[in-house]
Amino acid sequence: MADALLLPRRFHAPSSAASGASSSTSSSPPSRWVLSSPGFRRRACVATAHPQPRPHRLTRHKVYAADTLSGEQPKWWEKNAGPNMIDIHSTVEFLDALRDAGDRLVVVEFYGTWCGSCRALFPRLCRTAMENPDILFLKVNFDENKPMCKRLNVKVLPFFHFYRGADGLLEAFSCSLAKFQKLKDAIAIHSTARCSIGPPVGVGDVDLLDSASLQEKPAEASPR
Repeated sequence: MADALLLPRRFHAPSSAASGASSSTSSSPPSRWVLSSPGFRRRACVATAHPQPRPHRLTRHKVYAADTLSGEQPKWWEKNAGPNMIDIHSTVEFLDALRDAGDRLVVVEFYGTWCGSCRALFPRLCRTAMENPDILFLKVNFDENKPMCKRLNVKVLPFFHFYRGADGLLEAFSCSLAKFQKLKDAIAIHSTARCSIGPPVGVGDVDLLDSASLQEKPAEASPR
């Protein structure tokens, strides 16, 4: 017991003296049990003819689900500089935004998604909006609001309107990236603090809600 864990006699391996005789006369299969030495744990090892395969460990991989909806980048005209830049999708939204602005200066950009000049100018417009948080910037998609744009005499894109309270329309002009300083100068002139007397007049006498059809001509993009 001090040297080895003795197992029942029938499981003992044959001695060296009788190994030759037993190997020639005995046809029994080799013993399936072995002695456990002091250097090993006290357990019997079973040697099977067809060992069972070891279970494979599952390799851990990081799985990244491809979500085309959430992962899609917004188009250039869908980006906004901040809370003071608003997309206008209808005439009612446009009139409501002008009314709610009160005495706040409102800069309206009329643009087309297909207009290269509009796209080139847009990053500068976003930076200007971030630099002037007190000014409200409205983005009007020409193709979504063609009747309203025609009544406002928008014929070239990008086109800008400036509004303030009871003063109504202050200025209107076309502007490209090469002439962006014209927009900045207009902002400097009209952004001075002042109070208008009376309710906001919006677009004045122009009836934007008239449902009568107008002869529609495609707007042109101003040269860059």
